[in-house]
Amino acid sequence: MSFPSSTLTCLNFVDKADAPRRPIADYHSSIWKDYFLQYASDSKELDLASPEIETLKKEVTSMLLSTIEKSLTKVDLIDSICRLGLQYHFENDIEQVLQYIHNNYVENGEIIVEGNLRTVALIFRLLRQEGFVVSPNVFNKFRDVNGNFSESLTTDVDGMLNLYEASYLRIHGEDILDDALVFTSTHLESISSQLRPFLEEQVKYSLRQPLHKGMPRLEARQYISIYHQDPSHHKTLLTLAKLDFNMLQKLHQKEVGNISKWWKELDILRNLPFIRDRIVELCFWILGVYFEPQYSQARYIMIKVASLISIIDDTYDSFGTIDELELFTKAIERWDINCLSDLPEYMKLIYGLLMNVYEETKQLLIKEGREYSIEYWMKDFKKIVQAYITEARWLDCKYIPTTEEYLKISLVTAAYELLATTSFIGMGDIATEEIFKWVTNEPKIVKASTMFARLTDDIMSNEFEQKREHVSSFLECYMKQYGISREDAINECRRRATNAWKDINEECLRPTKVAKPFIMRILNLARFVEVIYEGQDNYTHASGLTKTYIQALFVDPVPI
Repeated sequence: MSFPSSTLTCLNFVDKADAPRRPIADYHSSIWKDYFLQYASDSKELDLASPEIETLKKEVTSMLLSTIEKSLTKVDLIDSICRLGLQYHFENDIEQVLQYIHNNYVENGEIIVEGNLRTVALIFRLLRQEGFVVSPNVFNKFRDVNGNFSESLTTDVDGMLNLYEASYLRIHGEDILDDALVFTSTHLESISSQLRPFLEEQVKYSLRQPLHKGMPRLEARQYISIYHQDPSHHKTLLTLAKLDFNMLQKLHQKEVGNISKWWKELDILRNLPFIRDRIVELCFWILGVYFEPQYSQARYIMIKVASLISIIDDTYDSFGTIDELELFTKAIERWDINCLSDLPEYMKLIYGLLMNVYEETKQLLIKEGREYSIEYWMKDFKKIVQAYITEARWLDCKYIPTTEEYLKISLVTAAYELLATTSFIGMGDIATEEIFKWVTNEPKIVKASTMFARLTDDIMSNEFEQKREHVSSFLECYMKQYGISREDAINECRRRATNAWKDINEECLRPTKVAKPFIMRILNLARFVEVIYEGQDNYTHASGLTKTYIQALFVDPVPI
């Protein structure tokens, strides 16, 4: 399927006297322009298994599995492997060691290791990261007679840092970890500038970006840059991490190059100048969902879908009139290329692109015998557009919904339900129809990830969006409904976002409803929100932190 030639001509958006009034946003142009086209290539696949890397991997495996009965001595090694971005190479080995620890050092959910705060907190975090159910009661021995964490711990910086990181894996009802977060963050903040270089960098970075909520590739890049300062670092691990990162970066560069080429050939920006030109940022987004080489095709599919969501979101949010949007919604509901004739010229390009991506993905899935998955995706796409039009109608009649009404619709327009479904499409045979039935039936972890995304977006995007005509956010709805201040509404927003993370953490504990690879996609979607909304909406305003992150992951190799 291809676009009608009439949709590829430049559309004239110059204001005219009789032109409809449109709430156009002031989006800045692309930071990267054509930079990544240099990496576009149709040549043979990259060789991702160099002899040097394979040799180093064998050495690390030997370190992990030798004398497994001394597994407690391996927790620092496992932590370093995970932080350096190498876990995907050693998942089975790490599972074997941690399972041994759980079998021998956990009784009735209680960790029975006698160790200092650092050791106990690290074991707790590693077990929780792998989904093992362990109680935080082990930290009670570090509290004083009044139930507060002992002030003597303030001299144990390593211990406090590990307890701080462990606290981010807390679930509902774990007050001791809520207290631990307050205690450790307060004291680490006060002493961070007084530490030796390696520890100072770790503390300052962790206070800004907790490990559990960080984007895996960014966490790896950051840790690789400081790991050599650790007096006990493993040279083999560091060398492997550098080689592996640079190897994957070449693959990711090629992917961004090919997507950038696709984007440029569509000539969307000349035809749709009102949208956010963020194709490279979308590649960064999807790299947050999965970076591993086996998911290259999955990334390619998901980036195209994410670009569609971004275009359609901007159309409903900052350009289309209510009459145009009603037409577009009906066309999506019909899902028929013949609907093109009913649409305004600029919408024909958008609709044609949607049909092309759908058909391309469908043909790929038919070859794999998994065409059932595209139908679940299509239903989710229709659902998001129906939610977009509801918000557009609210704006058109200046309606401020109740908080409950708002969340029912805005949790759909956050797009995370659709992105979760999309993330499974390219994952191969393990993504059975049962998986798609599960993900499209509003499971708790997807609802929590979506809630966190929506509320975080509303806090960080609200001020910019409300400068023009824009649908009310959670903040306006909550302030009106309860007659409270903006500050109080933000606090409520943050409280609910914190609870959503606790829900996510609960759903990652064993036994999970679906296999770990699917759980990780949802967790990583939430992690990306944590990163992209640091301080502001860094997707819309992509010239600051996001540019720095993209430079680190897609442009600059790690010095060997």
